[in-house]
Amino acid sequence: MTSTLLTGDATTWRPRRTGVKWGVYADDVLPLWVAEMDAEPCLPVVEAVEAAMRRGDTGYPLGAEYVEAAATYASDTWSWSVDTRRTSPVADVMIGVAEVLRGVTDPGGPVVVSSPVYNAFFDFVDMTGRRVVDAPLTPAGRLDPEALDRAFGEARAGVERGSHALHGPAYLLCNPQNPTGTLHTREELETLAAIAEHHGVTVVADEIHAPIVHDGDFTPYLTVAGAQRGVSLLSASKAWNLAGLKAALVVTGEEAPPGATLHEVHSHGASHLGQIAGIAAWTQGREWLAKVTEEIDANRTLLTRLLAERLPQIRYAVPAATYLAWLDCRELALGDDPAVVLRERGRVAFSSGPSFGETGRGFVRVNLATSPEILTEAVDRMARALS
Repeated sequence: MTSTLLTGDATTWRPRRTGVKWGVYADDVLPLWVAEMDAEPCLPVVEAVEAAMRRGDTGYPLGAEYVEAAATYASDTWSWSVDTRRTSPVADVMIGVAEVLRGVTDPGGPVVVSSPVYNAFFDFVDMTGRRVVDAPLTPAGRLDPEALDRAFGEARAGVERGSHALHGPAYLLCNPQNPTGTLHTREELETLAAIAEHHGVTVVADEIHAPIVHDGDFTPYLTVAGAQRGVSLLSASKAWNLAGLKAALVVTGEEAPPGATLHEVHSHGASHLGQIAGIAAWTQGREWLAKVTEEIDANRTLLTRLLAERLPQIRYAVPAATYLAWLDCRELALGDDPAVVLRERGRVAFSSGPSFGETGRGFVRVNLATSPEILTEAVDRMARALS
């Protein structure tokens, strides 16, 4: 199989990219920010979507085959027996998260996160009219039981003081963690589940990055002891680069609050073509995924070497999962948001560290799912800009 990630310096294929990644900044800026891949598409997905278009199969989705494909993939990959009766297709993971939060928390109620964490968590909590409570990761990027216990306790106490409270707090889990690439262990997740149960907190797990793992094994949250009150959200969109083909799946635990079960109309938001693409990815795209994961792994190693040679002041913990790298730039003294300086001086765009929470000050997030040439050029530009 040839390279899956696009090769070269992007001059030949950049004009074919019309989405947000390549369209936000000027043409002289290298974009390594938003989490989408610079990759050749998965051929079985292309063939499935093209065939649907040619036969005019562009109506409303039925959903059953999509659910079954997700369940089969989860069983084959993680030995997770998904109860398909406890699932609901949704437009995408974050729309599903928002609807679940509306069902399991009260307006103005607390939603706990562990920063640094996916920046959209903050926006969607705000959009749903809830408020963020932070239980930061440890300096090593792990879940912090003490911080979780304290934040859950404070959140629960705040709910109980409300005169019209109907629901308890929720916790948004990023599993694996974005932006750090941390792969939570079964033991860590069991500890989280126990603390959440003690405080009556509903854990809502965004597991969109789960298929891309380099070191260790992914543990679905709903498979750990004590997680029956939780909710998980899955999609093929991140691992197979299908963000533009909208479809995801909500899976509720056996003891999840009634509000976590979505109304049937929510399934209408999942695109039929998105579901066709997801089915093809989960059932026929595993070879493609293995290849792209191998290439991302090589880029993990490449970035380690490049930073050591050109920018040794930057600290970088190699991610165990995802195609994201979390760079600690605080020794460079570039202020709270080094991404701004690096974009202006070096003409390279990374994700802003502070957008992932207060603990992201002085950091940037880098997208590793690009060509080695672009990754090398990005580090060269950083080094020249700071010399």
